Amino acid sequence: MSTKVVMEALSPTMEEGRLVEWKKSEGEAVAVGDVLAEVETDKAVMELVARAGGTLLKQVVPAGATVPVSELVALIGEPGEPTENGGAPAQEQATQPAPDRNRPVSMPPAPPEDAANEAPGPVQMPGPGVESAAPAPASASPGGRIKASPLARRIAAERGVELASISGSGPEGRVVARDVEGAATAGPAAAPPPAPRAPARAPISRAEGPFTDVPLSQIRKTIAKRLTQSIGPIPTFYLTTEIDMERAWDAREALKALGEGPKISFNDIILKAVAAALRQHPACNAWWQDDHIRYWNEIHVSMAVAIEEGLITPVIRHTDVKTLREISTESKDLAARARDRRLKPEEYTGGTFSVSNLGMLDIDEFTAVINPPEAGILAVGRIVERPVAHEGQIALRRRMRLTMSCDHRVIDGATGAEFLKTFKAMLENPLVMVW
Repeated sequence: MSTKVVMEALSPTMEEGRLVEWKKSEGEAVAVGDVLAEVETDKAVMELVARAGGTLLKQVVPAGATVPVSELVALIGEPGEPTENGGAPAQEQATQPAPDRNRPVSMPPAPPEDAANEAPGPVQMPGPGVESAAPAPASASPGGRIKASPLARRIAAERGVELASISGSGPEGRVVARDVEGAATAGPAAAPPPAPRAPARAPISRAEGPFTDVPLSQIRKTIAKRLTQSIGPIPTFYLTTEIDMERAWDAREALKALGEGPKISFNDIILKAVAAALRQHPACNAWWQDDHIRYWNEIHVSMAVAIEEGLITPVIRHTDVKTLREISTESKDLAARARDRRLKPEEYTGGTFSVSNLGMLDIDEFTAVINPPEAGILAVGRIVERPVAHEGQIALRRRMRLTMSCDHRVIDGATGAEFLKTFKAMLENPLVMVW
């Protein structure tokens, strides 16, 4: 009996998805876990995988089409099986599992059966006195197709590695990601092609007429919806202050001089200071929940990252207990994958407070829109030398302006001001953060 393939909810807030590209053609053999298509969600480009094996009988929707969650996109069955009634087979019993709407927001959709074999990380080495069994040669399916997980296939394609030359260590000789990683490390790897991106705005040509209409991408639709939810119903007020950054500047220069670990940015220092200030002012580390306010005991700072089609806010979890090095490493990794639209749902949801920094774009001061259900966001401007009164004289000092947007339903004026006072003290005296 045929199997329906439906558009899955690949992110917690996804209501529809745009099918970017089919990875399997009609009539092609499909195994459980194979990537059928790439789908643009409201936040990233993700993979739609097969939940049943067989042959891809029909692509119900073309590449480029936008499909609501749970709608039919393809059919998998036995070769030659009829597909009647506008693409639906005459007899259907098995169906693609519907998205689990009871799954917590922080969790991604259920992975394929062999997802456990795809967990990234170092290969576990046997302990002393334990023999290591040699991996079984890569085996082929009855149709002559090499058994390999979707992730392994993708890594192999990116690095120019032949799957047939790799010994698989997965079940029944299946090639998994660590096998490809090892093979790529052992020999010269081809330069990886650029990560696939969702098509950007169409190029504008004057020959087309006086204007050009560009369809909204999924992320732009979500941004518009979120802004309406924020600006309209949220009673927002703004608090602006200016910080002397001389000591923070000297601290960063001292860290750079050590020449060890990742390069610490001012944004890393700001994220660390925000988390430390939130620990002292938990009233700002909160969500508005319509009939109650949720005060978080954990601190997860979201950082705004500009991408090709808008903005996304990756989350650094437990920011307050992480070192500057850890924050720096994680923020750079999250930002890079955000720009490639390769973040997992749990990496951009669940933030408790946000930071938006436009200082690197020479912006002196701005206000940011609150990211609901969070109650506050900090808008950070550039560091610039200004003549100010210092120790009874006019002197040039490095200064930074920032503005905090506050949801007045959660944060009162004095509460926000106290938070900023603590935050300012930490940046003007960086040693306070490690006291």
